[in-house]
Amino acid sequence: MDRRFALFLAAALAAPAVLAQAPAVAPGTEAIVETAKGSFTIRLLPEVAPKHAALFVKTAKAGGYDGTTFHRVIMGGIIQGGDPLSKDPAKASLYGTGGLGLLKAELSDRPFVRGTVAAARRPSSLDSGGQQFFVVMREQPSLKGQYTVFGEVVSGMEVVDQISTTPADGDKARERVEMKVRVQEKTPE
Repeated sequence: MDRRFALFLAAALAAPAVLAQAPAVAPGTEAIVETAKGSFTIRLLPEVAPKHAALFVKTAKAGGYDGTTFHRVIMGGIIQGGDPLSKDPAKASLYGTGGLGLLKAELSDRPFVRGTVAAARRPSSLDSGGQQFFVVMREQPSLKGQYTVFGEVVSGMEVVDQISTTPADGDKARERVEMKVRVQEKTPE
């Protein structure tokens, strides 16, 4: 595990209040998600979910997403990734359980349309978002009010489509599609 990320994760788990103090994210800030299948760009929506956008930026800047995988794929449905446990192939049985329980939900009226980026959470708790995120492949109205929307894919949706075709057992990806995430902050004009 990257040392910077390990320090960040230790601090976050020891003192969740640290996350609440993450610097505000400027509207227009984007994250570029790079994979072997190509790249896609997420425009963050701090005006919709400020704490989730801030955690995403803080995690990305600390290298926390680098080497994680899209561990959950539903062709034509969603792709999900960002679990810090997915950096270690030996922990495959735990994928989907790491990096959660850090934030309370920031629900909005934004619809779940193609390209929506939202925080994954534990099935048993609305207020259990964290580092994991998912991208919606098609309109999914049943997700509204259940998950926190904090971004939208603004370019490279064809890459997201390609990731969704990764062979899977059920919804568990059989191949590692690793990511690296870098942030481009909007500069004041």
